[in-house]
Amino acid sequence: MLAFGDSLTHGTGANPAESYPAVLERSVRTIRVVNAGIPGETSAQGLERLPGVLDEVKPRLLILCHGGNDFLRRLDENQARANIRSMIGLARDRGIGVVLLATPKPSLPPSVPTFYSELASELRVPFEEDSIRAVVIDSRLKSDLVHPNAQGYARIAEAVQKVLKKAGAI
Repeated sequence: MLAFGDSLTHGTGANPAESYPAVLERSVRTIRVVNAGIPGETSAQGLERLPGVLDEVKPRLLILCHGGNDFLRRLDENQARANIRSMIGLARDRGIGVVLLATPKPSLPPSVPTFYSELASELRVPFEEDSIRAVVIDSRLKSDLVHPNAQGYARIAEAVQKVLKKAGAI
């Protein structure tokens, strides 16, 4: 499996062994989970980087978590949608399954853009909508204003694992 995204995938705010990909790998045990998270990366940068990472890792499954930095930088939400759609397409063109994780926009309270559920429905992609939002609204699960702590990443890993089981991926 390839966990691809920004600082939320990288595990910023916790030790590397506490990132959601590391926790997920320990939970599923029989599957290697490669963490390809780059802090600060926008969806446009992710779209540019993804083909090389897919070629290098050759995953059977992509866990895609992108968009947060677009929202923080107030970039065009429609462009983030198009970039995420393109990333899903790149993976599928290579025969790689995709699971989509939604990231919330900063607001009070943080809200998940509707395009995530729309893409998931339209493209028939397994989707986890609420775990990151639930973590960022609970100060006990955060290391700073944006990033989870170890407990927060464990919650995200647990939610991803449920989606993977429901989809028959594990």
